Amino acid sequence: MDRFDYIIAGGGAAGLSLAYQLVHSSLRDRRILVVDRDKKQANDRTWCFWTTRPTFFNSIYFRSWQKVAVRSEGFTRTFDLGDFRYNMLRGIDFYSLVLQDLSVRPNVEILAADIQQILHTPEGVQVTAGGQSYQADWAFDSRFNPADWAMRPDRYHYLKQHFTGWEVETETEVFDPSLPVLFDFRAAQEGGLHFFYILPFSATEALVEYTVFSADLLSPSAYEEQLGHYLTGTLKIGPYQVRAVEKGIIPMSDHPFPRRLGDHTLAIGTLGGRVKASTGYAFLRIQADSAAIIRSLEQHGHPFAIKPEKPRYRLFDSILLQILYRQGNQAKPIFEQMFRNNPIQRVFEFLDESANWLDNYRFIASLPPLPFLKALVRLKLLHRI
Repeated sequence: MDRFDYIIAGGGAAGLSLAYQLVHSSLRDRRILVVDRDKKQANDRTWCFWTTRPTFFNSIYFRSWQKVAVRSEGFTRTFDLGDFRYNMLRGIDFYSLVLQDLSVRPNVEILAADIQQILHTPEGVQVTAGGQSYQADWAFDSRFNPADWAMRPDRYHYLKQHFTGWEVETETEVFDPSLPVLFDFRAAQEGGLHFFYILPFSATEALVEYTVFSADLLSPSAYEEQLGHYLTGTLKIGPYQVRAVEKGIIPMSDHPFPRRLGDHTLAIGTLGGRVKASTGYAFLRIQADSAAIIRSLEQHGHPFAIKPEKPRYRLFDSILLQILYRQGNQAKPIFEQMFRNNPIQRVFEFLDESANWLDNYRFIASLPPLPFLKALVRLKLLHRI
């Protein structure tokens, strides 16, 4: 039976990021097996994130912006990001870079197969994939299947960020390629937070998404109807063509995700709770988590010495999810005040969980207190979702 140091179950953002960082660390010579049913040859997703620091993937950013806009009825604000940049990374570019790097390393194997089983043994783990068995000292599992999720709706919130995006090309110049629109709240608000999102590639090309934060999905046609109305009715765009379509559902939940799945298996990615519960952002959290896993392996010989999340941010996430769940129609004015009353750097640092206590206080004080007090009372005093 073939033996590896590490087996990575799942070759998406989390699995490939961990593999890529491993081969660029002091552990670069360890034997690694990456298993995924998909060969990752399509542009199946887009990741966007803000950061002040370089990442492993600066060279393949599809676009990077120095400012962003937020819009609503009677309210438009353009933010200079200062030291931050808002970056767009296409899935196909990420896959191509990482898989090309891994493919030329003799100590790394990439297997396109379904994983049937992960068993723990006295020596580590045994992974069965494609009818074959492989052993390893450690396994990292990113395979998240919502159907296997043991939900507790009496205790935790289970919302979704669901969206449909169109890559459109217009006949006339209508987009500002230097200015993505992070939120455009000019959408009907019912049962959650609804907004549009524009990533401009040129004056005539952009990815335009309709996004909803809610517990329930819409009908498939509803997303397209909203996008069509937004393009022609709100933006007053003339003839256009849809070049590509992107759809997605991202879990937004304060359900605790266990990291340790056995004596020799660590959950990563969505399965490991790396999706930010109140925003759905994950890519940079995955990069930070991969780095923390490698530090633990280097310093302790195992992957479990990872700092837990700060309790105050888990509480902030739960409060916002409670508002979205119980008072969804009030979410829009809350988000509007968030951007009216704060510099964008403070918003980013709060959402990144990197702000200091003073900026956390300033951020919270800038928001309408009543919805947050209601949510806090329901969560902490009434113990109700």
